[in-house]
Amino acid sequence: MTGGILIIVLVFAGVLGLVIGSFLNVVIGRVPAGVSLLRESRCPSCGGAIRPWQNVPVVSWLALRGRCASCREPISARYPLVELATGVAFVAVAWFFLQTPGAATAPVTVAYLYLAAITIALALIDLDTHRLPNPIVLPSSIVLLALFAVAVLLGADPWALARAVIGGAALFAFYAVLRVIRPAGMGGGDVKLAGVLGIALAWLGWGTLVVGAFAAFVLGGVFGIALLLSRRANRKSAIPFGPWMLAGAWVGIFAGETIARWYIGLLAA
Repeated sequence: MTGGILIIVLVFAGVLGLVIGSFLNVVIGRVPAGVSLLRESRCPSCGGAIRPWQNVPVVSWLALRGRCASCREPISARYPLVELATGVAFVAVAWFFLQTPGAATAPVTVAYLYLAAITIALALIDLDTHRLPNPIVLPSSIVLLALFAVAVLLGADPWALARAVIGGAALFAFYAVLRVIRPAGMGGGDVKLAGVLGIALAWLGWGTLVVGAFAAFVLGGVFGIALLLSRRANRKSAIPFGPWMLAGAWVGIFAGETIARWYIGLLAA
């Protein structure tokens, strides 16, 4: 892919991310509450309908100065931040995966764009509610495997698909064992999410899987220690682990094979 075409694709990915981010705001607010995603968007303060021109990602929030057009009550800055974060994430994913030429690149890139979208939604939902909703988590394994299967049909390595299935099952089993050993420290949603992340990580390689899985515990542990030292939590405080599983997975995706080779090099030295 030439530089000019890549730039056009990245711009498209960024705009698509902004639009998807706007939808993710709806998902984050409604899925945990069991509210239909098809309902008309309304201001949470006055119930006034949000018109299409008031729902343009980021731009509408800035134009309205962060307030409802009807009642002028403040609108959380999290809405445009989610949109921006999704746009940036889509650009990063597209840039990373589109460096590899080939017909199979498209479905693989779509798979990780999908993962980026649910990462943002699940991380914020878990932080808000300490839950990882089944309507988002459970279909994700099927979506990823289906896209990877399409990639195989278009020429990707069939072993990568087999490795993804094995990796998903292995990480699911690992988290299931942790939940049996310490039920209070590991939720059922974490176990289900582990299967999804195992698929996404193992498709790229065993090193990616190991680094991505390990990074979750490192990041979560550092965060937990920081909370303890700042006295914002104690040893009995419930800290959602889903966001750290997701963050660790992206460390694995973007740098897992590099980190794994570096570590093996240290052992061999």
